[in-house]
Amino acid sequence: MTIAITGATGQLGRLAIAALKTRVPASDIVALVREPAKAADLGVKAVAFDYDKPEALPAALKGVDVLVLISSNNVGARMPQHLAVIEAARAAGVGRIIYTSIPHADTTPMLLAADHRDTEAAILASGLPYTFLRNGWYTENHTGSLGAAIAAGALIGSARDGRFSTAPRKDYAEAIAAAAAQPGHENKTYELGGDTSYSYAELAAEVSRLTGKAIPYNDLPGEAYAGILQSFGLPEGFATILADSDACAVNGALEVSTGDLARLIGRPTTSWQSVVAAALDDLAVQA
Repeated sequence: MTIAITGATGQLGRLAIAALKTRVPASDIVALVREPAKAADLGVKAVAFDYDKPEALPAALKGVDVLVLISSNNVGARMPQHLAVIEAARAAGVGRIIYTSIPHADTTPMLLAADHRDTEAAILASGLPYTFLRNGWYTENHTGSLGAAIAAGALIGSARDGRFSTAPRKDYAEAIAAAAAQPGHENKTYELGGDTSYSYAELAAEVSRLTGKAIPYNDLPGEAYAGILQSFGLPEGFATILADSDACAVNGALEVSTGDLARLIGRPTTSWQSVVAAALDDLAVQA
């Protein structure tokens, strides 16, 4: 069986290949990347795969049994890219496509969900067997800003008491590997998230406990939060998406209680507290 993964040199892609190598021979794995030379350290076959050259994609997918389509991070252009990959998979006779989506993609009002919803619909329309892995928030989405929060003396957001069921990328990568390497996941949708959820206030309290510093959570109106994100250098559109995601979290958009992730990876999900502690260790700011 040949399993191919798009975006293989990205953060999630690299972890997914590492997880897959514990389940199938490396010779069964293909890294689909824009520049194969950058995948030399992955220990698997690398094939050139440029979303913006759709005419070359079917040949790259020839002989692929399972295609893992890790969603493009090019938010403004990813829908045409996804459609090109789906059409290439259909033309090449790929046996199944796995897509990394977003929680409740078919019903959530989150701005970020539009491309995911349309991609899922396109996969369904293609007639290809599928597996939708609706990945919840990465814990790293929050720990990545802890240094700035500590420096500023406060954690900011716009989610009020909304809760996040996060897990680290490594857990979601293991889910990709399980869904790709094991039978029985055809035409199924999994809502993935951490076993326990938390609010920003709880995150701030944990950071305060571990650092010995008072780091409160300051909740802001969505427009003000988006403005501050832009002042940090984020593009206006992306800042708006992040503020909208926080606003939707208030109504449960990023809370997942299915237990699907733990069942797929065969163990409890990695606790958010341990990821926070590791991030603080990296910053060397624990008390």
